[in-house]
Amino acid sequence: MYLDELVEFCLSLPDVEETQPFGPEHVVYKTKGKMFLLVGLEDSPIRFNVKCDPARAIQLREDYPDAVLPGYHMNKKHWNTIVVGPELSRQQLEDFILHSYTLVHK
Repeated sequence: MYLDELVEFCLSLPDVEETQPFGPEHVVYKTKGKMFLLVGLEDSPIRFNVKCDPARAIQLREDYPDAVLPGYHMNKKHWNTIVVGPELSRQQLEDFILHSYTLVHK
C-alpha cells in the first residue's frame, strides 16, 4: 500500500476529516472529532498509528513482530504502529484501519 492509497482509503470512510495538528510532516484522520489514524508523510517505509482493542493489539504484535509495534508516541495499550511492507497484505492494512475507525466512530 502506497501513501496515496492509504489516504484514499481513509477518506473513503464516512464522516472522515484530514487534519495536520502536529505540523506539515504528519496527517491525522479523524471521525467525530477523534483521531483514528496518524501517518508520517516522510516515513519510508510507510508507518502509521491506529487505535486497537488492547487484547487484539498484544496478539497482533506477537503475530507480526516486525510489522506491528507498540504505538510510537501513543498510549501503547490502545495504539499500534503499523509498518507497511511484505509481511502484511493490503487487506490486513485496511482491516487495521477499519478496526481503528470503528472503535472511534461508535
